[in-house]
Amino acid sequence: MDNAILTLSTAPQLAPDEEAAIERALAGDLDAFNQLVVKYQRLAYSVAYRMLQTEDAAADAVQDSFIKAYRALGSFKGGVFKSWLLRIVVNTCYDVLRAQKRYTFEPIGEEAGDETPVTLLVDNSESPQDYVERMELNGLIELGIRSLPADQRLVLTLCDVHGYAYEEIAEITGFPMGTVKSRISRARTKLRDFLLQQPELLPSSLRPKHR
Repeated sequence: MDNAILTLSTAPQLAPDEEAAIERALAGDLDAFNQLVVKYQRLAYSVAYRMLQTEDAAADAVQDSFIKAYRALGSFKGGVFKSWLLRIVVNTCYDVLRAQKRYTFEPIGEEAGDETPVTLLVDNSESPQDYVERMELNGLIELGIRSLPADQRLVLTLCDVHGYAYEEIAEITGFPMGTVKSRISRARTKLRDFLLQQPELLPSSLRPKHR
């Protein structure tokens, strides 16, 4: 499963075979729906894992989400199927968090601040030592993400890990655009502050400069 941030990716365009599978699934073809499950299960797990923070809970949430999605196919009225599916995953995870009494809402309408993403560049020609240091940094980033509130973990994962645009994140989460921007900004700031607590693991370009 996807338990580490290695590169940033972007959402691909809808392929013809994927569009055909969606149409067959909407017509009640279970095999076609299973094709979509295979295609999106890693993405769904990545989002669920970073929201729920345990493998078992994430796997259960993903399974429940796909069952809900299949039962709710009749409510899909077009648009981006992947966003519709992820919305179900997100809502399922929130249900789990509420049941665990670990989820608290943040007020809507915060001001957006620094919108610079925290990225991790990968050099294919890196030395073994550089590779070890990069993996240590990846682990530190994961710990930093785990320290964030659930809403901030969610939007940061969608934006900086999976490459979704703000508009897509708003569609998936149901948050207003201003809330999406402000929570991404807060998450990036908190993650940066977390990383700066161990500057020796950061690339030289990100280390604080002492006078």
